[in-house]
Amino acid sequence: MIQNKEVLLQRLGLMDYQQAWDYQEKLFKEILDLKAQNRSLPEDEQQTTPNYLLFCQHPHVYTLGKSGHLDHLLLDEQGLAEKEATFYKINRGGDITYHGPGQLVAYPLLDLDHFFTDIHKYLRFLEEAVILTLADFGLKAGRIAGLTGVWLDFEEQKNPRKICAMGVKCSRWVTMHGLALNVNTDLAYFGNIVPCGITDKAVTSMQLELGREVQMQEVEEKLLVHFQELFGASIVEKAHEERY
Repeated sequence: MIQNKEVLLQRLGLMDYQQAWDYQEKLFKEILDLKAQNRSLPEDEQQTTPNYLLFCQHPHVYTLGKSGHLDHLLLDEQGLAEKEATFYKINRGGDITYHGPGQLVAYPLLDLDHFFTDIHKYLRFLEEAVILTLADFGLKAGRIAGLTGVWLDFEEQKNPRKICAMGVKCSRWVTMHGLALNVNTDLAYFGNIVPCGITDKAVTSMQLELGREVQMQEVEEKLLVHFQELFGASIVEKAHEERY
């Protein structure tokens, strides 16, 4: 198969979670179907599989991953309605998390056969892209052993604070779902869950740490630079109207 490191960037804006999930599933299936088709063809007749990177924000929503526990959601149906929030059990790894306005959500749909076939390396690269982005804003972030995502006060851990959650799905080396970076997020919504099943560590945002609102576009651009460098990718922006 011809290696394709071009990644089509689509900025979806504020999009309902179900709509974004359906769109991811559509792209994911198209890539997998093409890979399956290629297996039955000689190499010179195979079509190159595409890669995508979706940026969006969601209205208030809680999502529970495959390894999560329902009791980590502290709201019943009435409570969700009062918070104007929705809830979904989904097919990514990880426990429960919150998405909402002011949070940068990035969904890479990559055929890792074009890059490297190592899911742990993939997760570390996503974390590293966020760590480098936060460093651009003067925030020192890193990893805590045994915990996925990106943290502040990750070294001494006197007051460790999670700033970016991650959860992915991978099938036949094609990825979906991704990361959620708290930029100007209303952190009060995290009080309605046990975030990622972790009871003894706080959640934070760039706005809270910096004491000012942060321009989402600026965060997106810096994250793109680091994503591109880490994956050796070529980012090509696709018009918003072409996303369906």
